[in-house]
Amino acid sequence: MHKNGTGPAPESQRVFAPGIFKDQVAIVTGGGSGIGLVTAVELARLGARVAICGRTAAKLDAAVTQIAEAAGAPERVLAQACDIREPAQVEAFVKETIARFGRVDVLVNNAGGQFPSPAQHISPNGFLAVVKNNLVGTFHMAREVANQWMIPNKGGRIINVIANIYRGFPGMVHTGAARAGVENMTMTLAVEWAQFGILVNAVAPGIILSSGTAQYPPQLLERGIAETPLKRAGTVEEVAASIVFLASPAAQYITGATLRIDGAQSLWGHTWEIP
Repeated sequence: MHKNGTGPAPESQRVFAPGIFKDQVAIVTGGGSGIGLVTAVELARLGARVAICGRTAAKLDAAVTQIAEAAGAPERVLAQACDIREPAQVEAFVKETIARFGRVDVLVNNAGGQFPSPAQHISPNGFLAVVKNNLVGTFHMAREVANQWMIPNKGGRIINVIANIYRGFPGMVHTGAARAGVENMTMTLAVEWAQFGILVNAVAPGIILSSGTAQYPPQLLERGIAETPLKRAGTVEEVAASIVFLASPAAQYITGATLRIDGAQSLWGHTWEIP
């Protein structure tokens, strides 16, 4: 994919061996746009059958065309509306994936959402909605995939998409709290589920140009880029490549880890102006 996420990546960017996910099935939540869509396209291009979910049917319909083109056949793609905050919907989506494709080898917990705001202006309902989406929904998906397939069949990969939370998250306390919870959950599940051959890891993107960050005020992104040592934003393709690496045979001895994809922003600089 190009930087705007609308076309195939140049051959020089294609570093993974063709067919490394042949006969595997991957679920990508929030697969209708942004990081989720690019990840789903890459997994399909590398041989996986892919199931995506999200809350917006129109996004899913558009995404299916792109993923099917990468997969080489529309029957290798499943798209289903699913609100990951609702356990019954998650259960039904995972059941449908297994019924259609027969297995689940990879789960990418990418779905989430938040909005920038000083903490004192976030309503109780606004805080709860973000925590339910980013933390509780991630647990629902991980638990359901593990119980329905990965634990009984002794294996699988789970990759959770979090955020740059390593010096707090001023300006988005709700998602900072939720994503920190997901990182701890990643470590906990890596230990608990190692006995079942399940590897659980996370990626922590920094400032990434995507459909998600496009809704933020331009000055917020500009400040974030200025405070990143590499002096640029990351791309959705770079995040997708890291997710694919953690799902690949190259990462068979990595579990409980978080890979930071942030141009060293977590080590230096700040994006929140203190009055």
